[in-house]
Amino acid sequence: MKRVVVGLSGGVDSSVAAYLLKEKGYEVIGLFMKNWHDDSVTISNECPWLDDSNDAMLVANKLNIPFQTVDLSEQYKERIVDYMFKEYEKGRTPNPDVLCNREIKFDVFMDIALELGADYVATGHYCRKGILEKDGKVIYQLLSGVDTNKDQSYFLCQLSQEQLSKSLFPIGELTKPEVRAIATKLNLVTAEKKDSQGLCFIGKVKLPDFLQQQLKPKQGVIVEVPENASIYNVIKKQFATKENELQYLSRKIDYSIENGKVVGEHQGAHYFTKGQRKGLAVGGTPEPLFVIDTSVIDNIIYTGQGKNHPGLLKKALFINNNDIHWIREDLTLNTNETLEVDARIRYRQPLQKAILYKVENGMYIEFESLQSAITEGQFAAWYIKDELIGSGVIS
Repeated sequence: MKRVVVGLSGGVDSSVAAYLLKEKGYEVIGLFMKNWHDDSVTISNECPWLDDSNDAMLVANKLNIPFQTVDLSEQYKERIVDYMFKEYEKGRTPNPDVLCNREIKFDVFMDIALELGADYVATGHYCRKGILEKDGKVIYQLLSGVDTNKDQSYFLCQLSQEQLSKSLFPIGELTKPEVRAIATKLNLVTAEKKDSQGLCFIGKVKLPDFLQQQLKPKQGVIVEVPENASIYNVIKKQFATKENELQYLSRKIDYSIENGKVVGEHQGAHYFTKGQRKGLAVGGTPEPLFVIDTSVIDNIIYTGQGKNHPGLLKKALFINNNDIHWIREDLTLNTNETLEVDARIRYRQPLQKAILYKVENGMYIEFESLQSAITEGQFAAWYIKDELIGSGVIS
């Protein structure tokens, strides 16, 4: 009987994951991760982790499995929260959920599970694991969840072969309604519980409020750049090499206040991210304003009207060598090699046709069609059919 430690989060997905494993005959242990107890940054008076840990305990009781809570708040602060603040300070937009999986759930948490004698760690993610053999070697695959509406493979895009080898995703073959139906049938306390919104494991915290705890407000101006601004009037170039063209397509436009007009004020450029529409508090424009860029150095937010503004759209992005991660190490590209893939630059974005181009200092992803709000610090993930094979931090 193999032993599995399930990360019970107090939600319906991990509850059903634990039940399914027990049904299959595994010896199941429920473990709740407490990742946060700094009340100075939990905005509301609610204590979300207490409610969640209570629900997780009730589920464990119901399923008759051992249960305990582990406190990972120190590691979480160090590896996730501090990193987030540093990135926002630099004007980049990190993805805490992807990091939380790589650094906490499938690293620190996995180590604890293995110390408890576990053979596997299981989570309630909507994705699947595949196994294939190539040249006499076992290779683990990360596959999309059957429920395309809930597929969470993107959040696991930084996992390694080693981490995947010890992971199980029991609900990957099910849809969300099927998962809820199982929980209802078992009369689990989590059956009707809403999906958690907010930061991975911190719970009901609004990101801007959270950032304001550490990044002090600093008044600056909002500049609107017209779509016919001269900065966009670039003559169609002839490029000597494909790499030159990709450099050009993925370039960051250097805005200055002269490119547009001041239309409002804000409390800190580091609170805003590319593609953002809410929170600008500037009205009276025919089309809504979107953030097209931010400068944390000058503390200026650059905006443009409408979602087809040229400042939002780009065909290519670049990832530095040390930020490229291959889940399928056997498919790693060498310099000058290319690969046709489907890619996404954010969770729930429909997959986009693209080509990977490996160059000396990193890799370009060139999309077939223009992409909106490619954002530094976020993760791009690339797939072949329904298999996620690699990912990287957009530079």
